[in-house]
Amino acid sequence: MKITVIGAGAIGGNLAAKLSTAGHDVQVADARGSEAVRAEVLEAGARAAELADAVQGRDVIVLSIPFGVAGQLADLFASVPAETVVIDTSNYYPGMLGEPIEAVDNGQVESVYTAELLGRPVVKAWNAALAETQRTKGVPAGTPGRLAIPVAGDSEEARKVAMSLVDDTGFDPCDAGTLADSWRQQPNGPAYCTELTLDELPAALAAADRVKDAAIRDSLPERFAALPANPTVDDVVEMNRAAHR
Repeated sequence: MKITVIGAGAIGGNLAAKLSTAGHDVQVADARGSEAVRAEVLEAGARAAELADAVQGRDVIVLSIPFGVAGQLADLFASVPAETVVIDTSNYYPGMLGEPIEAVDNGQVESVYTAELLGRPVVKAWNAALAETQRTKGVPAGTPGRLAIPVAGDSEEARKVAMSLVDDTGFDPCDAGTLADSWRQQPNGPAYCTELTLDELPAALAAADRVKDAAIRDSLPERFAALPANPTVDDVVEMNRAAHR
């Protein structure tokens, strides 16, 4: 597929490299310009591109940008065909990674808010696994114990495309329903960054509690401070799991 990843940070860089390795035609664009794309992101064959040119003629566009800034791309996306699948990987951490957003604080689902800002439907994927999990723990399909990643979206066809790409990055895709249901994979629910298999993930999604999970999310600074110095990915995953025991 012809894929553009917008955002060359940890998640975007991982996805660009993995999707290139899987054989897709991948472009990477960054608001800071093509020179901001790290060389290692391009080693598997992805190409750096200017943002204005990167969204035309693509099958899929992955948004790996800070939560709440999608509105800055609305004009750019106005000319993108409706059949182009747009995937949102962002998460909302009020007061930690950006300014509080009243609509989301009052209950609007994160990716529903993003879709409104962007002016078009999105699919939610790759948000519920740590960047280091995505970088190091992807394995071929059929491998025992393969980790799963939830995918939510209103279009069944778009959701299936995103699920296929999740599989290509080394994880079992889990159909998590509509975009309105994607709050179940937001921070810090039982399915969020807890490294579960496809057999385990549906129960974790079902166990999500919006009030409790938001409180756990907001306690992250205190919980993270209790971890060892230079915590490993396994330390962070265990911290997230322990919050729901």
